[in-house]
Amino acid sequence: MSREPLATVELDGFLRLNRASLSEFQAALRLLAVLPSIQCRPKNDSDLAVGALYAVPSDRGTVICLAVAQELIITGWDSPVPLWLRVLAGRVRIGEEWGEHDVHSKACHTAPGSLALHLVAGTRLVMVVPSVRPTLPVGQASRSVSGSTVCCLIDRFLLQARFFPDSEQAEAGTRQLISRLVESETTGQVLDELAPSVLDRRVQRAIDRIRSQPDWQFNLPELASHAGASERNLYYLMKRETGMTPYRFYQRCRLVRVRRRLVDCQCEVPHISRYAADEGFSHLGRFAALYREHFGELPSETVQWRRSLPHRAAGRQAS
Repeated sequence: MSREPLATVELDGFLRLNRASLSEFQAALRLLAVLPSIQCRPKNDSDLAVGALYAVPSDRGTVICLAVAQELIITGWDSPVPLWLRVLAGRVRIGEEWGEHDVHSKACHTAPGSLALHLVAGTRLVMVVPSVRPTLPVGQASRSVSGSTVCCLIDRFLLQARFFPDSEQAEAGTRQLISRLVESETTGQVLDELAPSVLDRRVQRAIDRIRSQPDWQFNLPELASHAGASERNLYYLMKRETGMTPYRFYQRCRLVRVRRRLVDCQCEVPHISRYAADEGFSHLGRFAALYREHFGELPSETVQWRRSLPHRAAGRQAS
């Protein structure tokens, strides 16, 4: 199995910020959570980069992952909706109106209201933020959702997120996750089939090979031999378990690597064509179409999103 942190594997295709400054991190969080009251500050007033931020949006809400490189305190999270939180690494201290508690290596649910988060350095936190407050039947109170249920639902989503073939599937997966979390809260029932999925060892070996060797040129016979399966068997195993063919996953990994460079790009004129060519995309028009299909935006829009953060956050706060 890969030893990379979970968020960088499962949500690598949804990177929004990397090595973000404090002002960028705060502006992005305000924008994605639709909460201009959010304030971020490092514990030790450090000038170092805060960390990375991933986001998978949908019309029902957004899945946000915070990966902080230094100790960070987030206040002003005056949320009209509940949140579901899953700590992948590190520790989070949550302050709510009725008290504080620590969360580490598990998941929890928070009620609407004022919230403060204290993340230690190295923490990776997944936050599921619905766009509207779940509607309960008349006279029914919200049920307590077990941490194990939240863990299983979010972990299954994270596994599926590695293989979303395009932006529409990513949105559908996010919508389904929020729907299932809301269903658990409103009915109090433990949903069926919550055990996390485990990939076939041969599929996992093929995935690890593709991910760990960026310079490798796709070769199905070689990949099948490495995985310990016939070409035909590997093709159908991967299609069955991930929804993607081996080549489609290989293509996705190349697109993700280009996206990472575009997110990090600080130059006045981004070298989109060069980044694409470095990953084997020789036709810029075809690359742009694939990129848009996969991420729901053009390569230039990925760069512009980060650059426009201060203005967009300021505009939302003013409104």
